[in-house]
Amino acid sequence: MTNLKVPSSGSAPAPSDDGGGLESLRGDCARMVPHWAAPERAPSRPASPPLPHGVSVPPASARLLDALPDYGG
Repeated sequence: MTNLKVPSSGSAPAPSDDGGGLESLRGDCARMVPHWAAPERAPSRPASPPLPHGVSVPPASARLLDALPDYGG
């Protein structure tokens, strides 16, 4: 196992690679930005709420909930 020595002041230097290092990578990314332009955002339409299905409520329960101020009126 190798013990890498890191300088105590400042930030550690970026590891070198075969492609030219971090500055080269940043330059490549900056040159590619025009090729990856995001499409214009289309206005989103509000989704309609799903209709309840398969639910039956007894009339007495419906009246009870309708009478409660937190639920019905």
